[in-house]
Amino acid sequence: MANFDQELDASGLNCPLPILRAKKTLGGMEGGQVLRIVATDPGSVKDFEAFAKQTGNELMESGEEGGKFVFLIKKS
Repeated sequence: MANFDQELDASGLNCPLPILRAKKTLGGMEGGQVLRIVATDPGSVKDFEAFAKQTGNELMESGEEGGKFVFLIKKS
């Protein structure tokens, strides 16, 4: 996974909480910065794809590490 500026651990949270926390965290970041999100909800894979499309932020990477889902989103 690439470098990131901030990390959000959304482990144990179910939809829509990982998205809401990511939105709030991204709101405090500057354009071009990268947020790394760790989640355990399997639905978060589709949720973050849709979130990136709707908000214009870039979903740079999406993958799995040790049974958790990891996303890198670059703020637009």
